[in-house]
Amino acid sequence: MALIIDLKPEEKILIGSAVLTNDKQRTRLHISGDTPILREKDVMQEDEATTPCRKVYFLIQCMYLARSPREYHPKYFELLKMIQSAIPSTSIFFARINANIVQGQYYKALREARDLIAHEEELLQASGAVIPA
Repeated sequence: MALIIDLKPEEKILIGSAVLTNDKQRTRLHISGDTPILREKDVMQEDEATTPCRKVYFLIQCMYLARSPREYHPKYFELLKMIQSAIPSTSIFFARINANIVQGQYYKALREARDLIAHEEELLQASGAVIPA
């Protein structure tokens, strides 16, 4: 079954290690195969990883895009321990993320990491902290 992606005019998409930029009209792509695919809106640049949970997302994104995802595991698990120690309520999010990582389902882990970031933002807002952009 092919993945169907509708691209807006001039929207970018990452397929494997290639960045494709749509022309000035909407386009529908049918993609078959097993390669990492991320829309521009889902890509986090390293300088955007401004909080611990955003760093988790960035590391999972690196795993998803890497030929050898395990090279990012030590940094990820070190960060996970630090976050869970400081914020125990993140454990449920990490349980779901880790289940996907163990199965090699990095895209699903990325989706779960978005929920982790939302949780972090809620906690920061509740504490009155300034949320980094």
